[in-house]
Amino acid sequence: MKKQLTFLGIETSCDETAASIVRENSEGNVEILSNIVSSQTKEHKEFGGVVPEIAARAHIEKIDFIIKKAIEKSKINIKNIDGIASTAGPGLIVCLTVGLSTAKAIAASLKKPLIAVNHLEGHALSPKLIKKINFPYLLLLISGGHTQFLEVNGVNNYIRLGTTIDDAVGEAFDKTAKLLGIEFPGGPKIEILAKKGDENYFKLPKPIINKGGCNLSFAGLKTAVLKVSKKIKNEEEKNHLAASFQKTVEDILVKKSKIAMSLFKKKHKDKKKTFVIAGGVASNLGIRKKLNSLSIEEEFEPIFPPVNLCSDNAAMIAWAGIERFKLGLINELDFSARARWPLDEKAPFLKGAGIKY
Repeated sequence: MKKQLTFLGIETSCDETAASIVRENSEGNVEILSNIVSSQTKEHKEFGGVVPEIAARAHIEKIDFIIKKAIEKSKINIKNIDGIASTAGPGLIVCLTVGLSTAKAIAASLKKPLIAVNHLEGHALSPKLIKKINFPYLLLLISGGHTQFLEVNGVNNYIRLGTTIDDAVGEAFDKTAKLLGIEFPGGPKIEILAKKGDENYFKLPKPIINKGGCNLSFAGLKTAVLKVSKKIKNEEEKNHLAASFQKTVEDILVKKSKIAMSLFKKKHKDKKKTFVIAGGVASNLGIRKKLNSLSIEEEFEPIFPPVNLCSDNAAMIAWAGIERFKLGLINELDFSARARWPLDEKAPFLKGAGIKY
């Protein structure tokens, strides 16, 4: 019989301070015992974006309290956890260091294994927190900092099929919101404005839509929105621009997802096809609806994590830690945070390291 595993997860890659306790029981069922997230919206609002030094200071001020709250809510004794997982990259290095250093201190004091987690792997495995999914599956990771198509063949086993060659889709949403005068964080509010506008009012570009395979580009779209925004005369046109932007992004993601699905089908002809859409932008309902329809059309099972697990959180980090721990992929306490860390680039780990599972 498998051992029950309980992990503490810590996430501080950008502007959320988060801690979570996740447990996998002996039957393989997953339970999120706690998932505490503290946002820094107030700290960064006046600057219209995340200021790394301010974010790091906020993490330092909050992290002990957030971890304590996660432990209290889980009703477990911290001494009984099996390991600590912390985001080690990619992200803002000054922010990552706060969470990773805290995780190292806890691991050392409790003599528990440390798992340094790639933030992208947390997103990639997050659907398994709520549903049992077999490998391989196709993943579209869409967030403020990343836009990628990945073939997920297993834990620590990823193949990148396509990526943005410039800006991430979440960044395009945030910049568009700023141009429309929406307070930070404005990206999620674009969809609200879009519902009031005519999606066909402005014709916006779809960069590399017919070339580059399933690679994507959003810089040209962002520039076009800038030019149009300077000519807007009233609130009605503002809504039209939001709607036109929303539709353009949906069209780009649908077209590129279809190409990625085709590549996946050719390689995995006789296996069940699953399409996972994860990351903060996956909470956009319009995008969800379009990609859900495409999945059905292309005979893929669409899976979206719940909205609270789409944005940055520590439950996905704790779960990734459990998954890596089961394979004996643990890390030394001198593991350094990484500002850049492609998911298909493996980091050093101690294979086995005496772990019995």
